[in-house]
Amino acid sequence: MRHHPRNPFVTRLFLAALLVGMNAYQTHADTTPQKRSSQNQAKTTKRRQRPKNPAMTPVEDIKGLPRVFLIGDSISIGYTVPTREALHGKANVHRPLTNCGPTTRGLEGLSQWLGDTNWDVIHFNWGLHDLKYLGPDGENLTDPKDPKNHQQVPPKEYEKNLRQLVSQLEKTDAVLIWRNTTPVPAGSKGRVEGDAATYNDIAKRVMAEHNIQIHDMYGSVKPEMETLMLPNGNVHFTKEGSEKLGNEVADVIMQALQKKATGN
Repeated sequence: MRHHPRNPFVTRLFLAALLVGMNAYQTHADTTPQKRSSQNQAKTTKRRQRPKNPAMTPVEDIKGLPRVFLIGDSISIGYTVPTREALHGKANVHRPLTNCGPTTRGLEGLSQWLGDTNWDVIHFNWGLHDLKYLGPDGENLTDPKDPKNHQQVPPKEYEKNLRQLVSQLEKTDAVLIWRNTTPVPAGSKGRVEGDAATYNDIAKRVMAEHNIQIHDMYGSVKPEMETLMLPNGNVHFTKEGSEKLGNEVADVIMQALQKKATGN
């Protein structure tokens, strides 16, 4: 094979181009991860700066006071602080430091939430997350009219889960109070008006079988939905609404504690 002599100028030009390309690649490799890291740090800083919900602050017990445990979703998170304030000096009011979600999450987390300490009263609820609609791939709050979508925990499964949760709660020897599920307003995204009543009927049957007191929050809220709840089909409550619920919860708990103290 015949070899052509190399042109020194072409060789130098090729090597220079190769070097520039490598430098450019290394510059991109060095700066791109740093840019991503800066973005991630900014997001982390923003999360750290977000004020913590005071309902999620761990409670240090005042010695000698009864211990109360609130279990529930964001509705209960809203009335946790008002309940604590109403029971200040009368009871230590705790809650799981999370949204307790549907009954499926309750089954996963209840043992950890309860811990190995004693409770005098446990005020509990599941429902609004059970009855909401999800998409086929778990999309949240989807259209209930779309046949592809489904309730997160259908009624039959809800009843089965609730029975298991009640059996687990009964082992604590605490006074149990079931707080039924608050109403779903018309036009609520991913939920159907009237479903709360359906799920409450199931829970009522379960609680009756176990002789557990029912705190009828649904009944107290229903006539005042427009003044207590946020507008536009929102299932949540105004600040004033949550305060009213908290005072109501405190009253129910105090009655239970008084009965327990007198043995009635």
